[in-house]
Amino acid sequence: MSSSRPLILVTNDDGILAPGILALAEAVAPLGDVVVCAPETERSGSSHAITLHSHLRVDEVRPGWHRVNGTPVDCVYLASLHLCERRPALVVSGVNPGYNLGSDVFYSGTVGGAAEGFIRGASAMAVSVHARESPRVAIPVVRTLARQLLAQPSLSLLNVNIPWISHSAPPPEGPPEVLAEGLPIVITRLGARPYVEQVERRQDPRGMAYFWIGGPPRDAGEHEGEDTWAVKRGFVSVTPLVLDITAPDLSPWQAMFSGATVQVDPRGDE
Repeated sequence: MSSSRPLILVTNDDGILAPGILALAEAVAPLGDVVVCAPETERSGSSHAITLHSHLRVDEVRPGWHRVNGTPVDCVYLASLHLCERRPALVVSGVNPGYNLGSDVFYSGTVGGAAEGFIRGASAMAVSVHARESPRVAIPVVRTLARQLLAQPSLSLLNVNIPWISHSAPPPEGPPEVLAEGLPIVITRLGARPYVEQVERRQDPRGMAYFWIGGPPRDAGEHEGEDTWAVKRGFVSVTPLVLDITAPDLSPWQAMFSGATVQVDPRGDE
């Protein structure tokens, strides 16, 4: 690898064989030296989970492509500190087959991988498309955003959602990546992303109970400027994220606990 070019680390939460990661690596290949490190199997919904009480194994499946028996965060941590010959300047995670909007960012392994890259000192972005869309539509979007991030001295963490382009009638002509040409990019906030709350009790062939949790997303409406609003209107949603989730206004809690000290009462509430 040439040290004069930025090093770009590519990861995902869908596994090393997922088609989205191939599109993502292709998107950033012209911009720097690319290292791919991803879980060996799907780890969707793993958020920012990290493996601390078990071992990790790494296989190089082809030059510059590594699979790890761990989470997206494991992959980024391991690659940034060990597999890469120098620290990545940019970490890109995806392309996820399904939006990561609103509260999804707290569950998403795609976002978790990007966030770990940001913690390790790189700009980073998580990239998602509609579940029925080709991940290749993300190629020009990612390339456009990556160029901007690499040109900036300050670090950014972005959550990117690309609208469903190919469902329009009649279908646009051309390869998937051409369909994204001219898409407007808007800076958004996280919107509301509620899901049907359910726990379904099922029975396996041996008569033992098991449970399936969670339901599909439900429409809660959206407001202009939110990520949910943007993708419905055919915009590329780019949401800048920060990792400080402290309440922005501490004054209600300062008032609640003003003058409070810890009191030891062995009787409890009796």
